[in-house]
Amino acid sequence: MADTFELELVSPESLLLSEPVEMVVVPGEEGDFGVMAGHAPVISNIRPGTLAIFEGGSVTMRVFLAGGFAEVTKERCTILAEGAVPVDDIDRSEVEQEISNLRDDIGAASDNAERTHAEAALAVAEAKLHSIDSPPYAGGH
Repeated sequence: MADTFELELVSPESLLLSEPVEMVVVPGEEGDFGVMAGHAPVISNIRPGTLAIFEGGSVTMRVFLAGGFAEVTKERCTILAEGAVPVDDIDRSEVEQEISNLRDDIGAASDNAERTHAEAALAVAEAKLHSIDSPPYAGGH
């Protein structure tokens, strides 16, 4: 068995996951980064994207993260997510409707703050749709 480390995924509502894992790929603000046991300490903002969890060299779970930040130590990766949902639980038609509604909201915005809020929500919804469409990382090289 490969070396493992503790992954903790926390949302504002609850602790979503706390278990030993082999590797995770985190959607960092400056690009995806992989974490394995013994990783150098790091703190990173998370952009809306997919957290990939690996066991046995393959992705066993993918979770959409709406944003947040990750703290990595040699023994643990803690992710404080603004929102998290398993990719398999995302309903494509709901996300497509949300995108349509948000585009309408941007067009109807009465001020810059309202428009900026709708644009940020649209970016998250579009990233969620991208998570559904993107294949998981493949094992191997």
